[in-house]
Amino acid sequence: YKKIKSLILDFKPDIVHTHAAKSGAIGRLAANACNVPVILHTFHGHVFHSYFGKTKTAVFKSIERYLARKSDAIIAISEKQKQELALEHKICPAEKIKIIPLGFDLSRFRENVEEKRNLFRNEYLVDENEIAIVIVGRLVPVKNHELFLRGLKAALEKTNLPVRAFIVGDGEERNKLETLAAELGFDFATEKNPSASSGEKKTLTFTSWIKDVDRVLAGSDIVCLTSWNEGTPVSLIEAQAAGRAIITTQVGGVENVVVPGKTALLCEPGDTTKFTEHLLELIHDSGKRNAFGNAGWPVVSERFHYTRLVADMAGLYNTLLKR
Repeated sequence: YKKIKSLILDFKPDIVHTHAAKSGAIGRLAANACNVPVILHTFHGHVFHSYFGKTKTAVFKSIERYLARKSDAIIAISEKQKQELALEHKICPAEKIKIIPLGFDLSRFRENVEEKRNLFRNEYLVDENEIAIVIVGRLVPVKNHELFLRGLKAALEKTNLPVRAFIVGDGEERNKLETLAAELGFDFATEKNPSASSGEKKTLTFTSWIKDVDRVLAGSDIVCLTSWNEGTPVSLIEAQAAGRAIITTQVGGVENVVVPGKTALLCEPGDTTKFTEHLLELIHDSGKRNAFGNAGWPVVSERFHYTRLVADMAGLYNTLLKR
């Protein structure tokens, strides 16, 4: 806090714009103490449900309400998140919240797709007739990978088509998920014991983190997300940019990212039956997979390209400075 105050006093900024919970708290308190003209904060997600118990959650809400009073504007990254912040959690009045969706350089998901697809599928011995299903994200409780494993297992028991699945990411739930996979009867590989090295293919692979996620998405056919809570799920933006069909839980800002029934199939986060049905639907219907994939790029190129983000943010900065 003292170091940030020192930086602000030295640099004398007209705007301090914070992100994330801890840095957002320290940064806004320091900016307010230094009388910075414009202070604003972006909620990329929030921890107001599915993270902590009732008491700790109440404390976090109280802190954020106090900080919101010290801020000239609060930025939400989706309409759904704005409604949650203003109406459900009552962090601040709705008129103080501006919606500015995230923006990315998505061009890498459109380049050399066939080459990347071949690289991924050759590395993991995925034949062209095999349907590759991936889920990308931290292995933590809020991401609810248990739904993915249970739904995948149920789907595999009801289809004769060749399916391969890949859990891309790592985290505190890793050992628990590997144990669950074994209990469910999966034959699975890990990055420490890869099936490809011995020429043996496994139904499920824990890959750990893969930096070039564009290669993963190019090699996949279906992309899943099973979270209990999301702000704006970047993995689904990237999946649509890569032209992949999506199955996701209906939480947080998901509905502001995908187009239900056009780029993605949605279910409730605890609904294993519906998640399984959606998996089977896309496994068996290659036409629907292709249609969903083709519809994705027009959606995200308009909503989530970085040039739109820059223009939106510049407009808000100028408005607040003039005020």
